[in-house]
Amino acid sequence: MDILDALILGIIQGLTEFLPVSSSGHLELGKAILGDTSVPEESLLFTVVLHFATALSTLVVFRKDVLEIIGGLLSFKWNEETQFSLKIIVSMLPAVIVGLLFEEQLEALFGGNILFVGFMLLITALLLWLADKAKNTGKKVSYSNAFVIGVSQAIAMLPGISRSGATISTSVLLGNDKTKAARFSFLMVVPLIFGKIAKDLLSGELMASSTDFSILAVGFIAAFLAGLVACTWMISLVKKSKLSWFAIYCFVVGLAAITFAYAQ
Repeated sequence: MDILDALILGIIQGLTEFLPVSSSGHLELGKAILGDTSVPEESLLFTVVLHFATALSTLVVFRKDVLEIIGGLLSFKWNEETQFSLKIIVSMLPAVIVGLLFEEQLEALFGGNILFVGFMLLITALLLWLADKAKNTGKKVSYSNAFVIGVSQAIAMLPGISRSGATISTSVLLGNDKTKAARFSFLMVVPLIFGKIAKDLLSGELMASSTDFSILAVGFIAAFLAGLVACTWMISLVKKSKLSWFAIYCFVVGLAAITFAYAQ
């Protein structure tokens, strides 16, 4: 992977993180098309760094929400911010458990396996299509909903399963309001990304990687800037547009990936 590849992949990550089309799946497809030959561990490291960049862009865009949550927590009262934070923690549990128990198996999937990504994109398309049939409500995310949505987030650790698509679709199918579902979906992943980075820093995995730092830096900056742009106008697109549009897109890209894989 060179600087140009890192720039392209960073932009792909930033633009697709906030749409229900699987940013990790698009990264794997991009790597395969660009001829990336990184070993799975290095490929996953690059993916984590890009997700870290978009997590930071999420914090910037949702800074008012984050500050309100922090302020509510510091008041040490059983308020809406405290309850929201607890729901975020509940939603994190499935992904934390899966990440700790199956880390090596997950790493092996981040090596340009576009056939697997193609089939997972078809599953994402199905989830979005089902969610599009659900009625919109004013219901808030409950604690039980948060756990079920967390299970969807854990499954979405597979490349090709859209994290936002899976979590928003699950939330909507549970009867929650689309706007509240989108807000919860985008905020629930931030602690996990920062936790993953902290874990890798403490274990020395990031420093031990042979990946060129300049490549990581270019990918990080590209993903962060693209994420800022995408998160300001694409989130509203997700809320207002029909999820079936994204279902069609994932279906077409999934079929294309499968065809490309069998044609090689």
